[in-house]
Amino acid sequence: MKIMYKFLIIAAVLGSVACKKSNPNPTPDPDPDPIDTTTTSEIPNNAKDGVTFVNDGKSAIFNLYAPGKVSVSVIGDFNDWNATATPMTRTKDGTRWWVKIDGLNANTEYAYQYLINGNLRVADPYTEKILDPDNDKFIPASVYPSLKAYPTGKTSQIVSTMLANQPGYSWKVNTFTRPAKKDLVVYELLVRDFVATHSYKTLIDTLDYIQRLGVNAIELMPISEFEGNESWGYNNSFFFAPDKYYGTKNDLKAFIDACHERGMAVLMDIVLNHAFGSSPMVRMYFDTNAGKPTSVSPWFNVDATHPFNVGYDFNHESPATKYFAKNVMAHWLKEYKLDGYRFDLSKGFTQKNNPNDDYNSFIKTVDPNAFVILEHLGSNQEEKELADNGMMLWNNVSYGFQEANMGWIATSEISRLLFSNHTFTSPDGLVSYAESHDEERIQYKTKSFGNEGGYNVRPLATAMKRGAMDAAFLMAAPGAKLIWQFGEVGYDISIDQNGRTGNKPILWNYQNVPERKGLYNAYAKYIKMKLKNPVFGSSDVTYSLNDAVKTMTIKTSAVDVVVVGNYDVVAKTATVQFTKTGTWYDYVTGTTLNVTNSATSATLNPGEYHIYSSAELQ
Repeated sequence: MKIMYKFLIIAAVLGSVACKKSNPNPTPDPDPDPIDTTTTSEIPNNAKDGVTFVNDGKSAIFNLYAPGKVSVSVIGDFNDWNATATPMTRTKDGTRWWVKIDGLNANTEYAYQYLINGNLRVADPYTEKILDPDNDKFIPASVYPSLKAYPTGKTSQIVSTMLANQPGYSWKVNTFTRPAKKDLVVYELLVRDFVATHSYKTLIDTLDYIQRLGVNAIELMPISEFEGNESWGYNNSFFFAPDKYYGTKNDLKAFIDACHERGMAVLMDIVLNHAFGSSPMVRMYFDTNAGKPTSVSPWFNVDATHPFNVGYDFNHESPATKYFAKNVMAHWLKEYKLDGYRFDLSKGFTQKNNPNDDYNSFIKTVDPNAFVILEHLGSNQEEKELADNGMMLWNNVSYGFQEANMGWIATSEISRLLFSNHTFTSPDGLVSYAESHDEERIQYKTKSFGNEGGYNVRPLATAMKRGAMDAAFLMAAPGAKLIWQFGEVGYDISIDQNGRTGNKPILWNYQNVPERKGLYNAYAKYIKMKLKNPVFGSSDVTYSLNDAVKTMTIKTSAVDVVVVGNYDVVAKTATVQFTKTGTWYDYVTGTTLNVTNSATSATLNPGEYHIYSSAELQ
């Protein structure tokens, strides 16, 4: 079910753009039969991929990986887009092309492209900013001030830009202490659907709200340049460039800095399973008749090797792909001080061998403490091996929580919430969630399809109280957790409204609804409980999470915790197994319970739940 959702979700990206989008199929200019007139020599040692400024920004070395091409020139503002003015030199092994240009102004932003085999114009795969003739017009100046104009009449297709003296950013937080993996509580958000301005500047204004919730990390859905503007971001094409629809590079840095000031890590949803048709790497080796990459592409498979792919499938067996992917991973960690990644569809990287261990090892050479989270969709055995190597796995418990909240008990099992159900030996390897960007919203399903027998779960007050029970079980279970934006106030607009990946209403007014504010307060309370009390990181857990009355027992030498809740729509009597007799403290109600028999019979009303502890919790 989840795998099919992923296929539908990513595929829906193609239809989600309100503004004009680039065609997902590349449209290279037709290549004439080129004549090889190039010279060969080795590239200067100080030249990185893309553009390297030298001579105080007055000169630049261009370096393009393009094996098998016959001729390459660089065209741009600096040579008035003259196709023959600046031919590039091929390295002796035939894989790279380079040229040095002098006479530049270090304070001038230049647009440029590569002209390949005489007629194919592509932007630089390593550019950190593009100009898009179709979509930039929809980016307001309030989000991206003084955006350079596209060189209309000089060229076609997307162009790259370069600027030696970039506006600097002075970091306020240079050393940030990240939360332990077991304590990670992530708030996942899509900038477009979280703030009406779709800008990092406004997003900073929401951080007090998020901080009060108690989370210690924010995960941004994909923010590197994707096709169009209105998107979830999984239709990516330029991997080093922040998408301008959300703001400038320094706006992004200021947002990350502000999060760090508040003790919150920032994770990026990174997409390296595929690229879309406007990617220069796709366009450089593309068979327009077949509508797919050619067999000589250094980066892409001709045909995807798994059925869940959209766009064009990266070949992670290829050394060129591995080299490129590692450069992307290093870039965002170094340039933006990100705290780690959530890898979209990491299972798709696997063809013959699993490259995730190699990528994880590489990331640790860049930043030893960076989070590496995989959306892997693999077997228990495979995911356990990855977890044993220090990676974390997205853990989808959404369906069980949806069914439980709706009061449909037969399909309400949430046992996958616990690490032992995955054969893991520690809770550190899972990031569990009841909602994510991928899943239908729990409260939409509750108000639309909830059980109306017994007591009715659909009214707002009842649905929100049941949502608080979800939060109690979710946060009490040991291991990292994730909350989808506005889930803490019971967002109840369907994921499919306006198309699955289409814009959704931004309902900040939910904060003013008492029942929704109550759910927010419950999430904040149980997040605080999780982070303040080490028992919620224990590996000693037993549970019964498949019936109407669900229980979970967590033990340490200092304190034991028993969580119990009735998800049915009628009262239920069950035996609650306490670990000892004596006084137990209820974190939910603030009352105490005198336990005289460790096997205690209790009758719970529908929607009633408790978090009992053998000693008072913080």
